[in-house]
Amino acid sequence: MERICVTGAAGKAGRAVVADLREHGYDVVATDLAGPGVLAADLTDHGQAVEVLEGCSAVVHLANIPAPGMATPAVTFQRNVTMNANVFLAAATLKLRRVVWASSETTLGLPFDDAPRYAPVDEAHYPVPTSTYALSKVVTETTAEHVAAWSGIPFVALRLSNIHLPEDYANVPSYWADAASRRWNLWGYVDVRDVAQSCRLGLTAEVTGAESFVIAAADTIMNRPSADLLREEFPGVELTHDVGEFGTLLSIDKARKVLGYDPRHSWRDHVG
Repeated sequence: MERICVTGAAGKAGRAVVADLREHGYDVVATDLAGPGVLAADLTDHGQAVEVLEGCSAVVHLANIPAPGMATPAVTFQRNVTMNANVFLAAATLKLRRVVWASSETTLGLPFDDAPRYAPVDEAHYPVPTSTYALSKVVTETTAEHVAAWSGIPFVALRLSNIHLPEDYANVPSYWADAASRRWNLWGYVDVRDVAQSCRLGLTAEVTGAESFVIAAADTIMNRPSADLLREEFPGVELTHDVGEFGTLLSIDKARKVLGYDPRHSWRDHVG
């Protein structure tokens, strides 16, 4: 049974990732600052990062301040970059076989106060950080490239969209009256169970070096056609290919092709 360390295990995504990995036969070391059933560790301390990874073959690294505005801009940047560097360097020291970690859709230009260059926005619409949170992820993606090159460990960055739990879908109809209310991320979202799927797939996908993937649902969170939303809120932005009636404007084509990612959950399964 392969042992995987999951950091940020007490968080929204972390709980789902731990459960999914255990259901698929992995032995999981769950760590966070605190929480039921987790190994308590502060990953801003490099020594603690090394200790929690010892005996593991890979890490799914989710621990970070998870969004702008939860701490001061400087603290958000400093803590995230420090945690990420410590985990990456610990993985290299211990010769782990794989690092999968949570980057963010914010690296692509969110919130889109300025219009995107094109849609669907894909991995090439990068780097466009507009906050110190997003900048912490851009710096970490650069760090991953270099540590991967030094160590030979594949690094998989998941640029996660706005994560929804099943119980969050009751709020979805409240978004529909005003397209502007969710334009900030091109009406994107991702189910927490599909986040867990992407993390598990990242552990075994045939990748080398450091690769990044947009992870979103297959549809938008709105009940109106995607092309209409784009024309209304971002007139003049080119839709580079047909996305279908309600298809996502955050491209998951690369994740489908390389990871085998197949989002299986939608708000449409929960809202009548």
